Amino acid sequence: MNSTFFSIIIPLYNKEAHIVATLNSVFAQTFSNYEIVIVNDGSTDNGFEVVSEIKDNRIQLFNTKNQGVSAARNFAMQHAKGDYYAFLDADDVWLPNHLSELNKLTTHYPDCGMYCSNYEFDYGNFKTHPKFPTLPKGKNWSGIVEDYFLASMVNRINTTPSTAIPKSIITDIGMFDTHFTSGQDTDYWTRIALKYPVAFTKKQTVSIKVYANNRISDTNPSKRKFMNLDNFLDEEKTNISLKKYNDMYRAELALKHRTVGDYKTCNLYLKNMDYNNINTTSKVLLQLPSFILKPLWILKQWLKTKKIDFYIR
Repeated sequence: MNSTFFSIIIPLYNKEAHIVATLNSVFAQTFSNYEIVIVNDGSTDNGFEVVSEIKDNRIQLFNTKNQGVSAARNFAMQHAKGDYYAFLDADDVWLPNHLSELNKLTTHYPDCGMYCSNYEFDYGNFKTHPKFPTLPKGKNWSGIVEDYFLASMVNRINTTPSTAIPKSIITDIGMFDTHFTSGQDTDYWTRIALKYPVAFTKKQTVSIKVYANNRISDTNPSKRKFMNLDNFLDEEKTNISLKKYNDMYRAELALKHRTVGDYKTCNLYLKNMDYNNINTTSKVLLQLPSFILKPLWILKQWLKTKKIDFYIR
């Protein structure tokens, strides 16, 4: 009989400076029934060697050629032995209560396809916390999210390091799509949320290190292949919340490409977007030329250093 509850899935790519702190946050968990499956995705730094020196029989360490984060996660999932997969990036950290809180969710809500906890964004000099205005009030509320897509309109209900899924789900949903270099996680969570209930706890258990180096979100959008939101066009016809949720991301991705002057890709995202589903600010920004949008983007990054952050949604 399988005795491992959580398999912690960690893709490792050039995170030598962060992986020890990440693993220490795992070792500090109050819930101890887990294994750690780390896939070194062709790193060019010494991250693999750093992990190799850690003597802990709960660690499975694999070395593969660079194929991207989705392929690394899929490889880890194929070698994992746990009943649930808990995802963690190699530059983020869990609070000691993370696995314990997820375990409680699996106990109270056993038929869900995703189990998620609250999180924070750590910018180094300040932190921000997500807002979920459609969820029931109460700092420590937990339960089934009535409408996953509606609840994710301001901030997403889950991020990768705050999410666990049952191992059994891959038989129905499959694994991460390897055709994208960005948005693979959003695509996967969407596929799951369309078919299964989602459980969430407002208790914070994750800290996402936005200041960490080598984050894919820092690269030029024209050099990345984003998830194909149009894969969900059929579902959008009958799911109003999904349509609004995806249009929000269509606008966001269109704006990213417009900012760097990639108007062709920008227009591809706008083709199937309903302008009634985005706010006035986004509508205005999507009319501006690149030479105006670029300084505005730089201003936004500077405001973050002054502990001011905002979402254009």
